[in-house]
Amino acid sequence: MEYREDHLIQATAADATIRLVAAVTTNLAAEACDRHNTAPTASAALGRTLTGTLLLGRTYKDLEYITVRFDCKGLLGGIVAEASAHGTVRGYVRNPAAHLPPNALGKLDVKGIVGSGMMHVIREAGFEIGLMKEPYYGSTPIVSGEIAEDFAHYLAASEQINSAMSLGVFVEAEQERVTAAGGYLIQTLPGVEESTVAAIEKAVSNAAHVTETIRAGAGAEEMLRLALGDIPFDVLETHPVEFRCKCSYERAVRIVTALGQEEVADMLEKDKGAELTCHFCNSVYYLDEAALQNILEPLEPVVM
Repeated sequence: MEYREDHLIQATAADATIRLVAAVTTNLAAEACDRHNTAPTASAALGRTLTGTLLLGRTYKDLEYITVRFDCKGLLGGIVAEASAHGTVRGYVRNPAAHLPPNALGKLDVKGIVGSGMMHVIREAGFEIGLMKEPYYGSTPIVSGEIAEDFAHYLAASEQINSAMSLGVFVEAEQERVTAAGGYLIQTLPGVEESTVAAIEKAVSNAAHVTETIRAGAGAEEMLRLALGDIPFDVLETHPVEFRCKCSYERAVRIVTALGQEEVADMLEKDKGAELTCHFCNSVYYLDEAALQNILEPLEPVVM
């Protein structure tokens, strides 16, 4: 089946002892990088993290939101991505201009701009019997900086799940725009046979890079098929995924209101308004004099 839109699939193999998640994320990665005006290497880092966060989030049944944060010491400074259970994702990098010449393999040097540091995962579950579950926090050192390996290390060290992840972002050289992005996650579950693990490791090591398959027109299912070779799998679900932020003008008003009457009055007197920029999507919200005045002296509702 061919897809033109971004999408994610969930699948199993080897009598459900292997969990598979794969996604094509070209459009959402391109939108995120366009919004933040990222340099090519920063685009690759951001796109990989957005994809990896979506893949990881789909492995938890009770997920509401998952946030992945790389606090890194390289030029990039940090990456933040947040994905929901509904297939939406948003994110940003602290230094959108971070860029280095290609590495020894001629690839974008994501490892070089990420450097060392820590990877943090915050997992928020939904409501259960009227009570909200406590968020889960996990942290592991950045071991690679290539992003995919860091996700796999987090799963092994923090959640004791052996995993393999492949992530890719292709940035077209002339326009410096993302034209292919996606990835897959393979996890071993209790009861898996060693021969199955060995066969998957061999197949994955011989597979083409994910961006090559996506640029050739492959969807998420075909990407998995090429990665697993002769190993059959069953697709359980297919979901659309997209870049979408939770910010809005109304949220901006609430943020300004929370600053307090004195701070709002000072904005009104000195700046004649207030301007807020969302870190996640770079949208700008402007509150004019009338909006600030309404915060200080809310209009009485009209009674009909």
